[in-house]
Amino acid sequence: MFRIFRKALWPSRSDSLSQSFSSLGWLGFWMQLAVGAIPLALVIYALAFRRDPALGTRAGFPLIEYLSIAGLLVLAFTALWSFRYTRLAVRLTDPVRRPARTAVQRTVWTGVKASTLGIVLSMLVMLFEVVQLLIYFLRTPQAGVPVIQTTGGPASWVSAADIAGLLALLLIMFAEVIVLVFSLWLLFRTTLPSVEFPEIDEI
Repeated sequence: MFRIFRKALWPSRSDSLSQSFSSLGWLGFWMQLAVGAIPLALVIYALAFRRDPALGTRAGFPLIEYLSIAGLLVLAFTALWSFRYTRLAVRLTDPVRRPARTAVQRTVWTGVKASTLGIVLSMLVMLFEVVQLLIYFLRTPQAGVPVIQTTGGPASWVSAADIAGLLALLLIMFAEVIVLVFSLWLLFRTTLPSVEFPEIDEI
């Protein structure tokens, strides 16, 4: 067991960097594709069956929608970037087309920055959503939780879509955290000797 962890944390010169890029790239790509399908379906449902924008708990606060769309775009970018890792793995196996170690590290740094941006966007949206729901519940009678609030202004409600939206944001952030871990691991791997870059003193 200790040998497995030691091999993972400190690979030898005979370990292939391209294999690490290929396996983690495909894993990150398919994971983000599966996780990204859930919020995408929720967004399509919300746009297709949109009710009166003056009603509901999120009314009058479009910043949440903009940040949510930006988070989805970042998720799509990081999914494509994970796919790019798999293409980079193919180039690493070819001595003629193999990029320099610094170019490989720049590519991984882009993935690290994009994943970090996705995490920050998801955290901001979740923060705004939870604060908005908290304010909504503080305005309601504290004896219970009404399904529909009709007093003190226009009707508003908390529905399962609000909770589903938070769940989708959590899934997006989970995927971005995993991809960030993958990217940081690949960045660390590029600093170690490998079959493709046996000499660590190149950079």
